[in-house]
Order: sequence, then structure tokens, then C-alpha cells
Amino acid sequence: MPTLYSTDRILVTHAGALPRPADLRPMVLAKSRGETVDQAALDAKLKTAIGETVKQQVKSGIDSVNDGELSKSNFTDYVRSRLTGFQMRPTDQRRRLEITARDRTKFSDYFEQTANPRARLQTPGTQTQAVCTEKLRYIGQADLKRDLENFKAALAGVKVAEAYLPANTPGTIEHWMANEHYKNEEEFVFAIADAVHEEYKAITDAGFQLQIDDPDLPDGWNCLPGMSVQDYRKYAMLRVDALNHALRDIPKEKVRLHVCWGSFHGPHHDDIPLKDIADIIFKVNAGSYSIEASNPCHEHEWNVFEEVKLPKDATLVPGVIGHYSDFIEHPDLIAQRLVRYAKLVGRENVLAGTDCGIGTRVGHPSICWAKFEAMAEGARRATKQLWGRA
Repeated sequence: MPTLYSTDRILVTHAGALPRPADLRPMVLAKSRGETVDQAALDAKLKTAIGETVKQQVKSGIDSVNDGELSKSNFTDYVRSRLTGFQMRPTDQRRRLEITARDRTKFSDYFEQTANPRARLQTPGTQTQAVCTEKLRYIGQADLKRDLENFKAALAGVKVAEAYLPANTPGTIEHWMANEHYKNEEEFVFAIADAVHEEYKAITDAGFQLQIDDPDLPDGWNCLPGMSVQDYRKYAMLRVDALNHALRDIPKEKVRLHVCWGSFHGPHHDDIPLKDIADIIFKVNAGSYSIEASNPCHEHEWNVFEEVKLPKDATLVPGVIGHYSDFIEHPDLIAQRLVRYAKLVGRENVLAGTDCGIGTRVGHPSICWAKFEAMAEGARRATKQLWGRA
């Protein structure tokens, strides 16, 4: 499946996570905690839910669909069940690198006040930390096989422009896994890349597009408040090199990269500017690049593309609706955002997208689907302006 272009109209996609049915969520979370679940019952619920989710995406006007990530507890923690070579140990931290670290240097009182009350009451050592203690290996074949089969079944008889599945990046996995086995961070992150390569290749071999979820690329800056921009660029480039190693043997036209600055609801006062890392983002071997472009901290960065050029034959998926608010964006605003990008990079090279996964970050599933419908209508209005027709 080649890179998807907006050949004669603005096509519509999204970044990943979608609403999970209420009766499915407890089972998925229980499995992620290592508890015993009725696997047959879970498989049946997942198959039904993914089928309904694909149909709802199409009904809402989405051209490029996924499985909603319904089988995953969240977009990072699912990886723990697919790798081996680490131990879980007590820790005082929620994860090794915290994406709010830079904001916390200025707004510590805000974070203390808004923290989950149960998290504030937890005593030291009640959290756990993944620590790599031996060679990392991929063991997620069975879970991945179920994901692929469920998605294929959901797509049967449904007409879509593209079907994709998301996967985590080596740098993002490194955020929550400490290293006691490999001799340095370069060897460690490349070992993660070797381990996840199997998942990447299986997704594309199954005929799907691979979406690489890489919040690490921008939000690693937030995790490391002591770094300068120059030092951070070196940090980020090492992890892009590891990602490209994980993508070896996979044609770039089968890959799209999604980056964000961390999807947490908070100040984002010191997010690294897009202009400082755009060239590094475009070094990832992908045919399409999805970026945040609608929230108050990043909407202005459309002007980066007045100077920065997309890689040859690539497409851009700016987020034209966001997860930071339950406000439903007006279709005219969405159209304005799309037209602005189309005039800079070419109308055929722009797809409408979301800042991040919408389904798990807005107040109710109905808001997610209403935002999608608004995005599809905005794309139609942009198409009318750009092509002179609906």
C-alpha cells in the first residue's frame, strides 16, 4: 500500500486511540496487570468492538482508519507484554522519565494541586519500574497475530482509503525502561529497536500501513529539563537513528510517523519549538508525517513550513482537531487550517488529522465522534476552496 495522497480531495485520518466500550475496558486493563482473564470472552468482545469501531470511523467520515487500539491498555504500556528481558521493581516514580518535568520547574504547585488524589496518597515504593536486566527479545507474536486478524475481519466488506496500525518507538519505550544490561544508552536503544522490528515488519507484511507513535522525539525535551537545544538535538538524533534501524527493510511509503509534545493536559509552556527539530523529524524514514497543529501551543507553527520543506514524495498530516479541550472545532476553522497548510506544501500532500489520540482524552465518546464529523466536514469545505468543488 503506497503513501496516501489527497489526489482530488482532502482525505481524513486520525492519530490512533478511540473510545473503548465500557464492558471491554476492565478486561483489557486486567490482562495488562497480569491478572487471569477469560481469553475467549476477551477475544470475542475485541472482535465485535473493533468491527464496530471501524464502521463508526467510516460513518464519521474517516478515510484512513485503524483498530482504535482497543486491545491495548494504553499506547505505551502494552509493549511490556510484548517484550522480555526486564524486571518490574518498586520505585518512587511513575516512570523513569516524566514528560511534565520541564513544566514542573515553573509550575510545581499546579501539578501538586491537579495530581490524581490517589497518586498523592501513595507511599514511596508502591509504583513499579521496568528495568532491563538481560537481552531484550520480542515475545508478542500471539497478541500481535490477534490484532492483525481482528483488524482484517473488521475491514471485510468496508471500503476505506487506507488501513493502519500504530506501534511504539524505541525512544518512547526507553522512557519507561531503565537499563542495567547494555553498556551504554546507544546500545540499549538499538537493542529495543531490534526487538520491536518484528512487530513493525509483521504489520506491513500483513498489508497495513505502519504508524510509528513517537512522542519521545519532541517530548523527550520535556523529560530532560537540564538539556540545551544543541544537546537535545544530539539526544533526539540518536533515537531517530535507532528508529530507522527498527524500520530497516520496510519501504518508507508504508510508514507514517506521528509526533506530539506529550498529550497530557497541562501548561506545555516550554515545549521545544517545531523549528528546532523539524529537520530531525524528517530524517525518519517515513512517507507521511503527523504533527500537532491545532492546540494553543502549536497552532502557530504552520509558519515553519514557509521555510522548511517536506521530504520528497511525503505527505503532511497536521492536527486540525485537538484532544486538549472538549470544544468541538467549527468546520470553517478546520478548513482554514487545512487550506493554510495546503498553500504551503501542496494540496495533494495534506491530510486532515488529529493532534493526538482523541478517544481516550476527551470527556465522552460522543465528543470524539462529533469532532471527527466536524473534521470531515471541514475537509469537504477545504476541498471546495482548493479544488473549486465539494
